[in-house]
Amino acid sequence: MIKTYKSNEIDACREASKISSIVLDEVIDLIEIGNTTEDIDDFCFRRIKELGATPAPLFYRGFPKVSCTSLNHVICHGIPSKDKLLKKGDILNIDVTSIIDGWHGDTSRMFKVGEISVKAQNLMKVTHQCLMEAIGVVKPGEKISQIGKTIDRIAGSNNFSVVQDFCGHGVGKKFHENPSIVHYYDPHYDNLEFISGMIFTIEPMINIGKYNAKVLSDGWTAVTRDKTLSAQYEHTIYINDDKVEILTESSKGVFYN
Repeated sequence: MIKTYKSNEIDACREASKISSIVLDEVIDLIEIGNTTEDIDDFCFRRIKELGATPAPLFYRGFPKVSCTSLNHVICHGIPSKDKLLKKGDILNIDVTSIIDGWHGDTSRMFKVGEISVKAQNLMKVTHQCLMEAIGVVKPGEKISQIGKTIDRIAGSNNFSVVQDFCGHGVGKKFHENPSIVHYYDPHYDNLEFISGMIFTIEPMINIGKYNAKVLSDGWTAVTRDKTLSAQYEHTIYINDDKVEILTESSKGVFYN
């Protein structure tokens, strides 16, 4: 039950994706020592609204904020807070999703606070590589399992691990649709092929240590069990016949830095 869309049907999805990307282009000015993750969330809320969209995460299944802000060993779904201050050497994932006319645009990227360690920089670089090379294998008729194979290969060759508890997903008129896009090799996905017209996210979460995760008592924040660093990059993509559109590409070319 994978939904597909014609190119002329998804202009609102393109616009929502563009808005999410613009917000992440602009939020970089707030990535400074002493600012809080709530400062970041407040900015995201204001800009999404100013740009004519609605933030999807707010109150989604009870989530209390507009964005997810995941610091250091937080894998994903970190809840912004006035008590979480940015410190020199931190790495931070910010995840935003905008809605235009019911269509969703979902993206996240990593930010560094001041000078970071060589290991943290390498983790960010490899995670971004995992995303971009995984996008590169997408085409109609290709097995969906090629995404997981690609990410496993890149992460493993750098002695990193791939989180298995969370995945990418179809996206469109709903925040989360079929299919799930796992970032590790699962032979089940050898039986599923990409189809022209699909819209979905690829969002690998890569850990310096082991892949094991746990969710904290707030019911949302997922962290590495061994408290090692984690990184994530995410794009929403659309298969438009024989080409792949990255709907959430940075208009300023600053998706990775």
